[in-house]
Amino acid sequence: VPYCDWLDLGFSFLSINVLVLLSLVSMFPCVLADGKTLVLLDNLNIRDTHSMFFRSLADRGFDLTFKTADDPSLSLIKYGQFLYDHLIIFSPSVEDFGGNINVETITSFIDGGGNVLVAASSDIGDPLRELGSECGIEFDEEKTAVIDHHNYDVSDPGEHTLIVADPENLLKAPTIVGKPTHKPILFKGVGMVADPDNPLVLDILTGSSTSYSFFPDRPISQYPHAVGKNTLLIAGLQARNNARVVFSGSLDFFSDTFFNSAVQKATPGSQRHDQTGNLELAEALSRWVFKEAGVLRVGAVTHHPVGETTPPAAYTITDLVEYSIVIEMLSEGQWVPFDGDDIQLEFVRIDPFVRTYLKKNGGKYSVQFKLPDVYGVFQFKVDYNRLGYTHLYSSTQVSVRPLQHTQYERFIPSAFPYYASVFSMMGGLFVFSIVFLHMKEKEKSD
Repeated sequence: VPYCDWLDLGFSFLSINVLVLLSLVSMFPCVLADGKTLVLLDNLNIRDTHSMFFRSLADRGFDLTFKTADDPSLSLIKYGQFLYDHLIIFSPSVEDFGGNINVETITSFIDGGGNVLVAASSDIGDPLRELGSECGIEFDEEKTAVIDHHNYDVSDPGEHTLIVADPENLLKAPTIVGKPTHKPILFKGVGMVADPDNPLVLDILTGSSTSYSFFPDRPISQYPHAVGKNTLLIAGLQARNNARVVFSGSLDFFSDTFFNSAVQKATPGSQRHDQTGNLELAEALSRWVFKEAGVLRVGAVTHHPVGETTPPAAYTITDLVEYSIVIEMLSEGQWVPFDGDDIQLEFVRIDPFVRTYLKKNGGKYSVQFKLPDVYGVFQFKVDYNRLGYTHLYSSTQVSVRPLQHTQYERFIPSAFPYYASVFSMMGGLFVFSIVFLHMKEKEKSD
Protein backbone atom coordinates (compact mmCIF):
# COMPACT_ATOMS: atom_id res chain seq x y z
CA VAL A 1 0.00 0.00 0.00
CA PRO A 2 2.75 2.52 0.76
CA TYR A 3 4.26 1.72 -2.63
CA CYS A 4 0.96 2.53 -4.33
CA ASP A 5 0.72 5.81 -2.42
CA TRP A 6 4.18 6.84 -3.57
CA LEU A 7 3.27 5.85 -7.13
CA ASP A 8 0.12 7.97 -7.02
CA LEU A 9 2.10 10.88 -5.59
CA GLY A 10 4.66 10.61 -8.41
CA PHE A 11 1.93 10.59 -11.03
CA SER A 12 0.40 13.68 -9.38
CA PHE A 13 3.69 15.57 -9.56
CA LEU A 14 4.11 14.46 -13.17
CA SER A 15 0.65 15.69 -14.05
CA ILE A 16 1.33 19.06 -12.41
CA ASN A 17 4.60 19.44 -14.32
CA VAL A 18 2.92 18.55 -17.60
CA LEU A 19 0.16 21.08 -16.98
CA VAL A 20 2.67 23.80 -16.14
CA LEU A 21 4.67 22.97 -19.27
CA LEU A 22 1.57 23.04 -21.46
CA SER A 23 0.48 26.35 -19.98
CA LEU A 24 3.92 27.86 -20.70
CA VAL A 25 3.89 26.52 -24.24
CA SER A 26 0.40 27.88 -24.79
CA MET A 27 1.63 31.34 -23.85
CA PHE A 28 4.09 31.58 -26.75
CA PRO A 29 1.48 31.70 -29.54
CA CYS A 30 -0.19 34.53 -27.65
CA VAL A 31 3.08 36.47 -27.63
CA LEU A 32 3.71 35.82 -31.32
CA ALA A 33 0.09 36.45 -32.31
CA ASP A 34 0.68 40.21 -32.24
CA GLY A 35 3.24 39.83 -35.03
CA LYS A 36 1.55 37.36 -37.37
CA THR A 37 2.69 38.42 -40.82
CA LEU A 38 1.76 37.07 -44.24
CA VAL A 39 4.56 37.38 -46.80
CA LEU A 40 3.51 37.11 -50.46
CA LEU A 41 6.35 36.37 -52.88
CA ASP A 42 6.68 36.05 -56.65
CA ASN A 43 8.66 32.89 -55.98
CA LEU A 44 10.10 31.30 -52.87
CA ASN A 45 13.65 32.10 -53.99
CA ILE A 46 13.04 35.67 -52.77
CA ARG A 47 13.08 34.28 -49.24
CA ASP A 48 16.78 33.44 -49.80
CA THR A 49 17.79 36.53 -51.75
CA HIS A 50 16.19 38.78 -49.08
CA SER A 51 17.10 36.61 -46.08
CA MET A 52 18.71 39.41 -44.03
CA PHE A 53 15.54 41.47 -44.03
CA PHE A 54 13.32 38.52 -43.12
CA ARG A 55 15.79 37.40 -40.45
CA SER A 56 15.66 40.85 -38.83
CA LEU A 57 11.87 40.59 -38.65
CA ALA A 58 12.01 37.07 -37.18
CA ASP A 59 14.55 38.18 -34.58
CA ARG A 60 12.16 40.91 -33.47
CA GLY A 61 9.40 38.38 -32.78
CA PHE A 62 7.39 38.41 -36.01
CA ASP A 63 5.73 35.15 -37.02
CA LEU A 64 6.33 35.07 -40.79
CA THR A 65 4.22 32.92 -43.12
CA PHE A 66 5.72 32.68 -46.63
CA LYS A 67 3.48 31.95 -49.59
CA THR A 68 3.51 32.65 -53.29
CA ALA A 69 1.17 35.42 -54.39
CA ASP A 70 -0.86 33.06 -56.60
CA ASP A 71 -1.28 30.35 -53.96
CA PRO A 72 -4.92 29.14 -54.19
CA SER A 73 -5.10 28.69 -50.41
CA LEU A 74 -4.46 32.38 -49.59
CA SER A 75 -6.83 34.04 -47.17
CA LEU A 76 -6.70 37.21 -45.09
CA ILE A 77 -10.12 37.01 -43.47
CA LYS A 78 -11.90 34.04 -41.93
CA TYR A 79 -15.29 34.24 -40.22
CA GLY A 80 -15.05 38.03 -40.29
CA GLN A 81 -11.70 38.10 -38.45
CA PHE A 82 -8.30 38.97 -39.86
CA LEU A 83 -5.89 36.05 -39.76
CA TYR A 84 -2.80 38.27 -39.81
CA ASP A 85 -1.73 41.57 -38.28
CA HIS A 86 0.64 42.61 -41.07
CA LEU A 87 1.05 41.95 -44.78
CA ILE A 88 4.24 42.03 -46.86
CA ILE A 89 3.87 42.01 -50.65
CA PHE A 90 7.16 41.19 -52.35
CA SER A 91 5.50 40.07 -55.57
CA PRO A 92 5.61 43.03 -57.98
CA SER A 93 4.83 41.04 -61.14
CA VAL A 94 1.70 39.30 -59.84
CA GLU A 95 -1.29 39.65 -62.17
CA ASP A 96 -3.88 38.00 -59.92
CA PHE A 97 -3.63 37.13 -56.25
CA GLY A 98 -4.60 33.59 -55.35
CA GLY A 99 -7.27 32.38 -52.97
CA ASN A 100 -9.55 34.99 -51.42
CA ILE A 101 -7.09 37.88 -51.69
CA ASN A 102 -7.55 40.76 -54.10
CA VAL A 103 -7.10 44.52 -54.05
CA GLU A 104 -10.48 45.02 -52.35
CA THR A 105 -9.53 42.55 -49.62
CA ILE A 106 -6.21 44.29 -49.00
CA THR A 107 -7.97 47.66 -48.89
CA SER A 108 -10.41 46.26 -46.33
CA PHE A 109 -7.43 44.92 -44.39
CA ILE A 110 -5.99 48.45 -44.24
CA ASP A 111 -9.37 49.90 -43.29
CA GLY A 112 -9.48 47.37 -40.45
CA GLY A 113 -6.16 48.61 -39.05
CA GLY A 114 -3.76 46.21 -40.80
CA ASN A 115 -0.29 47.32 -41.88
CA VAL A 116 1.12 46.64 -45.35
CA LEU A 117 4.63 46.77 -46.80
CA VAL A 118 4.74 46.73 -50.61
CA ALA A 119 7.84 46.41 -52.80
CA ALA A 120 7.50 46.89 -56.55
CA SER A 121 9.89 46.78 -59.50
CA SER A 122 9.97 47.64 -63.20
CA ASP A 123 7.94 44.46 -63.82
CA ILE A 124 5.00 45.81 -61.83
CA GLY A 125 1.59 44.30 -62.48
CA ASP A 126 -1.86 45.83 -62.43
CA PRO A 127 -2.84 44.72 -58.88
CA LEU A 128 -0.03 46.70 -57.23
CA ARG A 129 -0.73 49.70 -59.45
CA GLU A 130 -4.39 49.55 -58.41
CA LEU A 131 -3.46 49.15 -54.74
CA GLY A 132 -1.21 52.17 -54.99
CA SER A 133 -4.00 54.23 -56.52
CA GLU A 134 -6.27 53.31 -53.61
CA CYS A 135 -3.62 54.73 -51.23
CA GLY A 136 -2.81 57.91 -53.13
CA ILE A 137 0.28 56.56 -54.96
CA GLU A 138 0.54 56.33 -58.74
CA PHE A 139 3.16 53.96 -60.16
CA ASP A 140 4.69 54.49 -63.56
CA GLU A 141 4.04 52.05 -66.41
CA GLU A 142 5.44 48.55 -66.60
CA LYS A 143 9.07 48.29 -67.84
CA THR A 144 9.83 51.87 -66.81
CA ALA A 145 12.53 52.74 -64.30
CA VAL A 146 13.93 55.70 -62.42
CA ILE A 147 16.82 57.14 -64.41
CA ASP A 148 19.44 59.60 -63.20
CA HIS A 149 22.40 60.44 -65.44
CA HIS A 150 24.21 62.29 -62.63
CA ASN A 151 23.66 60.02 -59.63
CA TYR A 152 24.21 56.42 -60.67
CA ASP A 153 26.53 53.77 -59.25
CA VAL A 154 29.87 52.83 -60.79
CA SER A 155 28.59 49.26 -61.29
CA ASP A 156 25.66 50.43 -63.42
CA PRO A 157 25.60 48.51 -66.72
CA GLY A 158 24.95 51.64 -68.78
CA GLU A 159 21.23 52.40 -68.43
CA HIS A 160 21.82 54.67 -65.41
CA THR A 161 19.00 52.95 -63.52
CA LEU A 162 21.13 51.83 -60.54
CA ILE A 163 20.50 55.01 -58.59
CA VAL A 164 22.59 56.28 -55.69
CA ALA A 165 20.09 58.24 -53.58
CA ASP A 166 21.43 60.96 -51.34
CA PRO A 167 20.39 60.56 -47.66
CA GLU A 168 19.55 64.27 -47.71
CA ASN A 169 16.50 63.34 -49.80
CA LEU A 170 15.04 61.32 -46.93
CA LEU A 171 12.04 62.58 -44.99
CA LYS A 172 13.13 64.54 -41.92
CA ALA A 173 11.42 62.21 -39.47
CA PRO A 174 13.73 59.95 -37.40
CA THR A 175 10.70 57.98 -36.19
CA ILE A 176 10.15 56.76 -39.75
CA VAL A 177 13.62 56.64 -41.34
CA GLY A 178 15.74 56.12 -38.23
CA LYS A 179 18.81 58.02 -37.11
CA PRO A 180 20.94 59.62 -39.84
CA THR A 181 23.75 57.35 -41.07
CA HIS A 182 25.01 59.55 -43.96
CA LYS A 183 25.30 56.42 -46.11
CA PRO A 184 23.94 56.65 -49.66
CA ILE A 185 21.03 54.41 -50.60
CA LEU A 186 21.06 52.07 -53.57
CA PHE A 187 17.86 51.92 -55.59
CA LYS A 188 16.75 50.24 -58.80
CA GLY A 189 13.10 50.14 -59.67
CA VAL A 190 9.98 51.93 -60.80
CA GLY A 191 9.11 55.54 -59.99
CA MET A 192 6.04 56.86 -58.21
CA VAL A 193 4.22 60.14 -57.76
CA ALA A 194 1.92 61.12 -54.90
CA ASP A 195 -1.63 62.36 -55.18
CA PRO A 196 -1.37 66.11 -54.40
CA ASP A 197 -4.88 66.07 -52.93
CA ASN A 198 -4.05 63.36 -50.39
CA PRO A 199 -2.48 64.93 -47.29
CA LEU A 200 -1.84 61.52 -45.70
CA VAL A 201 0.85 60.45 -48.19
CA LEU A 202 4.46 60.79 -46.98
CA ASP A 203 7.38 61.39 -49.35
CA ILE A 204 9.87 59.17 -47.51
CA LEU A 205 12.61 59.09 -50.18
CA THR A 206 12.61 61.26 -53.29
CA GLY A 207 14.86 61.29 -56.30
CA SER A 208 17.34 64.07 -57.01
CA SER A 209 16.53 67.09 -59.17
CA THR A 210 18.12 65.30 -62.16
CA SER A 211 16.08 62.09 -61.89
CA TYR A 212 13.09 61.09 -63.98
CA SER A 213 11.02 58.00 -64.73
CA PHE A 214 10.83 56.56 -68.25
CA PHE A 215 11.63 53.54 -70.39
CA PRO A 216 15.41 53.10 -70.19
CA ASP A 217 15.68 51.57 -73.68
CA ARG A 218 13.59 54.17 -75.55
CA PRO A 219 14.20 57.77 -76.54
CA ILE A 220 12.08 60.27 -74.65
CA SER A 221 9.12 61.08 -76.88
CA GLN A 222 6.74 62.46 -74.26
CA TYR A 223 6.87 64.13 -70.89
CA PRO A 224 7.96 61.58 -68.23
CA HIS A 225 5.58 60.36 -65.56
CA ALA A 226 7.76 61.78 -62.78
CA VAL A 227 10.53 64.38 -62.96
CA GLY A 228 12.99 65.72 -60.39
CA LYS A 229 12.00 65.91 -56.74
CA ASN A 230 8.49 64.75 -57.62
CA THR A 231 9.92 61.31 -58.33
CA LEU A 232 9.18 59.13 -55.31
CA LEU A 233 11.42 56.16 -54.62
CA ILE A 234 9.78 55.22 -51.30
CA ALA A 235 6.41 56.53 -50.10
CA GLY A 236 4.30 55.96 -47.02
CA LEU A 237 0.79 56.43 -45.78
CA GLN A 238 -0.71 56.61 -42.31
CA ALA A 239 -4.47 56.33 -42.56
CA ARG A 240 -6.84 58.10 -40.22
CA ASN A 241 -7.33 54.83 -38.33
CA ASN A 242 -3.52 54.75 -37.78
CA ALA A 243 -3.02 51.86 -40.24
CA ARG A 244 0.33 52.22 -42.00
CA VAL A 245 1.40 51.40 -45.55
CA VAL A 246 4.85 51.72 -47.14
CA PHE A 247 5.44 51.52 -50.90
CA SER A 248 8.93 50.94 -52.24
CA GLY A 249 9.53 51.19 -55.97
CA SER A 250 12.38 48.71 -55.68
CA LEU A 251 12.24 45.10 -54.54
CA ASP A 252 16.05 44.98 -54.78
CA PHE A 253 16.19 47.69 -52.12
CA PHE A 254 15.48 44.98 -49.49
CA SER A 255 17.84 42.38 -50.99
CA ASP A 256 20.98 41.01 -49.37
CA THR A 257 22.99 42.19 -52.38
CA PHE A 258 21.98 45.82 -51.87
CA PHE A 259 22.44 45.54 -48.09
CA ASN A 260 26.07 44.38 -48.39
CA SER A 261 27.10 46.17 -51.58
CA ALA A 262 29.70 48.91 -51.72
CA VAL A 263 28.44 52.10 -53.30
CA GLN A 264 30.08 54.98 -55.14
CA LYS A 265 28.72 57.52 -57.58
CA ALA A 266 30.16 57.38 -61.09
CA THR A 267 31.04 61.07 -61.04
CA PRO A 268 34.79 61.75 -60.64
CA GLY A 269 35.97 62.38 -57.10
CA SER A 270 32.97 60.76 -55.43
CA GLN A 271 33.48 59.09 -52.06
CA ARG A 272 33.33 55.31 -51.89
CA HIS A 273 31.30 53.69 -49.11
CA ASP A 274 31.90 50.10 -48.07
CA GLN A 275 28.21 49.54 -47.38
CA THR A 276 24.94 51.14 -48.37
CA GLY A 277 22.42 52.60 -45.96
CA ASN A 278 19.72 50.22 -47.20
CA LEU A 279 19.86 47.91 -44.18
CA GLU A 280 19.41 50.65 -41.59
CA LEU A 281 16.65 52.34 -43.62
CA ALA A 282 14.82 49.05 -44.28
CA GLU A 283 14.85 48.15 -40.59
CA ALA A 284 13.64 51.63 -39.61
CA LEU A 285 10.84 51.50 -42.18
CA SER A 286 9.76 48.03 -41.03
CA ARG A 287 9.70 49.18 -37.40
CA TRP A 288 7.51 52.12 -38.34
CA VAL A 289 5.12 50.37 -40.72
CA PHE A 290 4.61 47.44 -38.32
CA LYS A 291 4.03 49.82 -35.39
CA GLU A 292 7.12 49.09 -33.37
CA ALA A 293 7.94 52.81 -33.41
CA GLY A 294 5.89 55.98 -33.21
CA VAL A 295 2.93 54.43 -31.38
CA LEU A 296 1.30 56.56 -28.68
CA ARG A 297 -1.53 55.87 -26.26
CA VAL A 298 -3.46 57.78 -23.61
CA GLY A 299 -3.22 56.67 -19.99
CA ALA A 300 -5.01 58.11 -16.98
CA VAL A 301 -6.81 61.45 -17.45
CA THR A 302 -7.72 63.52 -14.38
CA HIS A 303 -9.19 66.96 -13.78
CA HIS A 304 -10.30 68.76 -10.64
CA PRO A 305 -10.40 72.24 -9.06
CA VAL A 306 -7.07 73.40 -7.69
CA GLY A 307 -6.80 72.38 -4.06
CA GLU A 308 -9.11 69.39 -4.45
CA THR A 309 -8.57 65.81 -5.61
CA THR A 310 -11.87 64.80 -7.21
CA PRO A 311 -13.85 66.42 -10.03
CA PRO A 312 -17.16 68.08 -9.09
CA ALA A 313 -20.51 67.28 -10.63
CA ALA A 314 -20.24 70.61 -12.46
CA TYR A 315 -17.63 73.32 -12.52
CA THR A 316 -18.44 76.97 -11.88
CA ILE A 317 -17.40 79.76 -14.21
CA THR A 318 -13.99 81.30 -13.45
CA ASP A 319 -12.90 78.27 -11.37
CA LEU A 320 -9.19 77.51 -11.28
CA VAL A 321 -8.83 74.00 -12.71
CA GLU A 322 -5.98 71.51 -12.95
CA TYR A 323 -5.91 69.00 -15.83
CA SER A 324 -3.44 66.13 -16.25
CA ILE A 325 -2.99 63.32 -18.76
CA VAL A 326 -0.59 60.38 -19.04
CA ILE A 327 0.85 59.77 -22.53
CA GLU A 328 2.90 56.66 -23.23
CA MET A 329 4.98 55.54 -26.21
CA LEU A 330 5.80 52.00 -27.32
CA SER A 331 9.57 51.43 -27.21
CA GLU A 332 11.11 47.99 -27.76
CA GLY A 333 7.90 46.29 -26.69
CA GLN A 334 7.50 48.33 -23.50
CA TRP A 335 5.25 51.31 -22.80
CA VAL A 336 7.38 54.20 -21.56
CA PRO A 337 6.46 57.83 -20.77
CA PHE A 338 6.40 59.99 -23.88
CA ASP A 339 8.73 62.98 -23.95
CA GLY A 340 7.23 65.89 -25.86
CA ASP A 341 7.11 69.65 -25.44
CA ASP A 342 4.45 70.56 -27.98
CA ILE A 343 1.32 68.91 -26.56
CA GLN A 344 -1.63 71.29 -26.36
CA LEU A 345 -4.88 71.23 -24.41
CA GLU A 346 -8.04 72.88 -25.65
CA PHE A 347 -11.08 73.72 -23.56
CA VAL A 348 -13.82 73.61 -26.17
CA ARG A 349 -17.51 74.34 -26.27
CA ILE A 350 -18.09 74.82 -30.00
CA ASP A 351 -14.81 76.65 -30.54
CA PRO A 352 -11.84 76.58 -28.17
CA PHE A 353 -12.14 79.09 -25.33
CA VAL A 354 -8.75 78.12 -23.88
CA ARG A 355 -5.72 76.74 -25.71
CA THR A 356 -2.57 76.13 -23.73
CA TYR A 357 0.53 73.93 -23.70
CA LEU A 358 0.80 71.01 -21.30
CA LYS A 359 3.92 70.85 -19.16
CA LYS A 360 5.58 67.58 -18.22
CA ASN A 361 5.30 66.90 -14.52
CA GLY A 362 6.88 63.59 -13.60
CA GLY A 363 5.23 60.87 -15.62
CA LYS A 364 2.29 62.99 -16.75
CA TYR A 365 1.45 66.26 -18.46
CA SER A 366 -0.53 68.85 -16.53
CA VAL A 367 -1.60 72.49 -16.57
CA GLN A 368 -3.65 74.88 -14.44
CA PHE A 369 -5.93 77.47 -16.00
CA LYS A 370 -8.96 79.60 -15.19
CA LEU A 371 -12.29 78.61 -16.70
CA PRO A 372 -13.90 81.23 -18.96
CA ASP A 373 -16.80 83.36 -17.77
CA VAL A 374 -19.14 81.37 -20.02
CA TYR A 375 -21.31 78.46 -18.94
CA GLY A 376 -22.33 75.41 -20.98
CA VAL A 377 -21.08 71.94 -21.89
CA PHE A 378 -17.33 71.90 -22.53
CA GLN A 379 -14.64 69.36 -23.39
CA PHE A 380 -11.06 68.93 -22.27
CA LYS A 381 -9.53 67.96 -25.60
CA VAL A 382 -6.02 66.77 -26.48
CA ASP A 383 -5.57 66.29 -30.23
CA TYR A 384 -1.92 65.44 -30.96
CA ASN A 385 -1.07 64.73 -34.58
CA ARG A 386 2.63 64.76 -35.46
CA LEU A 387 4.66 63.33 -38.33
CA GLY A 388 5.64 59.73 -37.70
CA TYR A 389 3.40 59.21 -34.66
CA THR A 390 -0.03 57.67 -34.38
CA HIS A 391 -2.88 60.12 -33.97
CA LEU A 392 -3.47 60.73 -30.27
CA TYR A 393 -6.92 61.94 -29.25
CA SER A 394 -8.53 62.35 -25.83
CA SER A 395 -11.80 64.10 -25.02
CA THR A 396 -13.41 64.53 -21.59
CA GLN A 397 -16.81 66.25 -21.30
CA VAL A 398 -17.67 68.47 -18.34
CA SER A 399 -20.40 70.97 -17.44
CA VAL A 400 -19.78 74.56 -16.42
CA ARG A 401 -22.63 76.36 -14.59
CA PRO A 402 -23.11 80.03 -13.70
CA LEU A 403 -22.69 81.38 -10.18
CA GLN A 404 -25.34 80.62 -7.58
CA HIS A 405 -27.17 83.55 -5.98
CA THR A 406 -25.18 83.10 -2.79
CA GLN A 407 -21.90 83.25 -4.72
CA TYR A 408 -22.32 86.74 -6.13
CA GLU A 409 -20.48 89.66 -4.46
CA ARG A 410 -22.52 91.78 -2.04
CA PHE A 411 -21.00 94.98 -3.26
CA ILE A 412 -19.53 95.52 -6.65
CA PRO A 413 -16.25 97.48 -6.39
CA SER A 414 -16.86 99.23 -9.68
CA ALA A 415 -20.17 100.63 -8.27
CA PHE A 416 -18.58 102.34 -5.24
CA PRO A 417 -18.92 105.86 -6.82
CA TYR A 418 -22.63 105.27 -7.23
CA TYR A 419 -22.92 104.04 -3.65
CA ALA A 420 -21.13 107.20 -2.49
CA SER A 421 -23.41 109.46 -4.52
CA VAL A 422 -26.52 107.82 -3.04
CA PHE A 423 -25.36 108.15 0.53
CA SER A 424 -24.09 111.70 -0.06
CA MET A 425 -27.50 112.68 -1.41
CA MET A 426 -29.20 111.05 1.56
CA GLY A 427 -26.87 112.91 3.94
CA GLY A 428 -27.42 116.18 2.14
CA LEU A 429 -31.19 115.72 2.29
CA PHE A 430 -30.96 115.00 6.03
CA VAL A 431 -28.92 118.13 6.67
CA PHE A 432 -31.23 120.20 4.48
CA SER A 433 -34.28 118.89 6.39
CA ILE A 434 -32.78 119.86 9.75
CA VAL A 435 -31.81 123.31 8.54
CA PHE A 436 -35.18 123.84 6.91
CA LEU A 437 -37.16 122.79 10.00
CA HIS A 438 -35.18 124.91 12.43
CA MET A 439 -34.91 128.01 10.31
CA LYS A 440 -37.13 130.90 11.50
CA GLU A 441 -37.82 133.96 9.51
CA LYS A 442 -37.53 137.37 11.13
CA GLU A 443 -40.84 139.13 11.79
CA LYS A 444 -41.46 142.35 9.95
CA SER A 445 -41.38 145.46 12.10
CA ASP A 446 -44.44 147.67 12.22
